[in-house]
Amino acid sequence: MESKELKYDLYIGAAPEKVWDLLVSPEGCRQLFFGCELQSSFEVGAPYAYVGPGAGGDATIHVYGNILTFEPHQSMSYTEHPGPSYYENHEELETRVSLYLELVGNSTKVTLVNDNWPDNHPGYSKAADSWVYILSNLKTLAETGKTLDLGW
Repeated sequence: MESKELKYDLYIGAAPEKVWDLLVSPEGCRQLFFGCELQSSFEVGAPYAYVGPGAGGDATIHVYGNILTFEPHQSMSYTEHPGPSYYENHEELETRVSLYLELVGNSTKVTLVNDNWPDNHPGYSKAADSWVYILSNLKTLAETGKTLDLGW
């Protein structure tokens, strides 16, 4: 059976360096990932976690895994598990996220692929919705310096 895959392509009117910084810096992550910071050494094989306010307090682990590839301003991939406060079997629920940035003219093409979903992963539809919000916010933030006002 073929694995489920979430794939998104978008173009952002900003340099890859700016887009990359928003994705990995504490300030950028907090604006894009629901108040979370990306904590990691970013070395291949190293652990990472998106940590921020949630059910477990201000240091809730929302997503965690290991860095698979990391090429600054170009690409990164990592395994992804939902945090322990989401599902009891969080360790079994592993997917992969791959992010690619490519300079196109004076813009950046961003491709995000979230694949290797196990059958019946309970977070698939939520991830599909979350990635649309995160990537839309990334584009708006990189181009305008402000995040989207979605009334939340």
